[in-house]
Amino acid sequence: MNKITTMLTAIMFFSTMVHATEFKAGTYLGTSDGYKGEIKVEVKLGKNKIEDIKIIKNGDTPIISDSALNILPSKILNLQGLGVDTVAGATGTSKGFISAVTKAIKSSGADTSELRKIKETKKQFSNKVINHENDVVIVGAGGAGLIAAIEAKLAGANVIIIEKMSFPGGNTLISGAEYAAPENWIQKKVGISDSKEQFYKDIIKGGDNQADINLIKVLADNALDGALWLRDFVNVSFEDRQMFFGGHSVERSLVPEGASGVELIGKLLKKAKDLNIPIVYNMNANELILDNTGKVIGVQAVSETETNKYLAKNGVILATGGFGSNLEMRMKYNTAMDENILSTNTTGITGDGIVMAEKIGAGVTDMEYIQTYPTCDPMTGALLYIGDVRLIGGSILVNKEGKRFVEELDRRDVISMAIKKQTGNVAYQFWNQEMMDLSKVAEHHSDEYNSLIKRKVLIKGNTIEEVAKAFDVDATELKNTVQKYNQYSKDGKDLEFNKRGKLTAFENGPFYLMKNVPAVHHTMGGLTIDTNARVLDNNKKPIPGLFAAGEVTGDIHGTNRLGSNAISDITVFGRVAGKNVVNN
Repeated sequence: MNKITTMLTAIMFFSTMVHATEFKAGTYLGTSDGYKGEIKVEVKLGKNKIEDIKIIKNGDTPIISDSALNILPSKILNLQGLGVDTVAGATGTSKGFISAVTKAIKSSGADTSELRKIKETKKQFSNKVINHENDVVIVGAGGAGLIAAIEAKLAGANVIIIEKMSFPGGNTLISGAEYAAPENWIQKKVGISDSKEQFYKDIIKGGDNQADINLIKVLADNALDGALWLRDFVNVSFEDRQMFFGGHSVERSLVPEGASGVELIGKLLKKAKDLNIPIVYNMNANELILDNTGKVIGVQAVSETETNKYLAKNGVILATGGFGSNLEMRMKYNTAMDENILSTNTTGITGDGIVMAEKIGAGVTDMEYIQTYPTCDPMTGALLYIGDVRLIGGSILVNKEGKRFVEELDRRDVISMAIKKQTGNVAYQFWNQEMMDLSKVAEHHSDEYNSLIKRKVLIKGNTIEEVAKAFDVDATELKNTVQKYNQYSKDGKDLEFNKRGKLTAFENGPFYLMKNVPAVHHTMGGLTIDTNARVLDNNKKPIPGLFAAGEVTGDIHGTNRLGSNAISDITVFGRVAGKNVVNN
């Protein structure tokens, strides 16, 4: 028997091997909870084989969850076992999917314990080094990276994006992706007076006068152009409404279709595909490559099996995000951000770009300023889209004692710190059905809504007493609080906290009460850049060939970032970096 025959025999044996436990042939359904919503699968079993797996429902965040659900079914079918690894960054979806498949098989009467013992074989890492040549290399396929890549491509460069996760989008994908833009089209439609100068002043004040005024000016002056570029060139759909984020002096935050980053990242990916911009996933950058003059000429990255050197004729753009998911790095700069504080960030946001750039002498700034988002899931730390009802003035925050304790549209850091001072370090957000309908949060985020109701993080009831009882909140005091707030709404003046924006009364039920906690959301610190998005060294001199955009940079927001300024930031400076890397 020759080698080829031996190999074919081995392959045929592997593909037809039988399990110790025979299946009852048929098609079975399995359902389990993913990270944010329900996952439902259909599993077809033969007598000795798992024949097919279909996804019937996916209630988790698109794009992130897709990375897991595109990979895991074929892995289980090829392995003919359940001992598959979760997909990095999509662990919640992965576990939910594997659980759903397990339940489906178990419902056939089969014992799944043996299937769980069948494990994946780990791939071996080789010493092979592969070189790639491009004009521009962009590290990170989040919002800033995609925007920079599109602009660099439009400027005539041969561009490639490398991304360490198995999916694109970064923190932009899991955000609400609202976009602060002064003098925007909706403001004009509804008669709101605003200006670039007013936006500029709000950013300075919101960051306690600690940001670089030159960078702020670039952001304020170009925010509207960036929004128009997204709308008219990238084809991002915006809803016919705005939100009023804390710390802003006026309502100016545009809302993408569906009120999530899925719309923004989805359209950016489509534009990148149309422009033939390749994205290489599961490619972890770990070192910047310099020539003998100190110019950055590329980046080294590793995949599961080999080392890659991505050389860049024009330069490298770092768009790797902040370090909100890196506990050690957080505590290095701010000991208060310890393991007791959850994070809204995706698992890939670990400060890689900052570390790489520091190794070649790049300067950093504002690293101690780490922002928490006030209204997050007390179990997972995930940002709660349902809580956005607060941003249309449609809810109040109360403590265990049923009393308000902060202005609901104050800065995120102010609200977060106020929550940490309350009983149990938690807050309860209260609103009614009228506000739920007006905000459309349940309509846009139905899977999250159903999950919160199921897990009793969100309670719906016909009376104030009913929702208060569920969390052991003082019902009598909560009723008094609501009555006072209703009167403030009728009078047009909040006498306790001077809440900005429109005040809305909660006259009729059903009523809602949601438990929430602060979680790490945005790191204001990062690489020092100039107005051309060039990374500066410790002497404030540009490092040739190195640019950066997005949360990897610092000194744009000072001590605190105002809500919806992140998307303005990544758009404005992503475009600046993409254009300038080609023309430097």
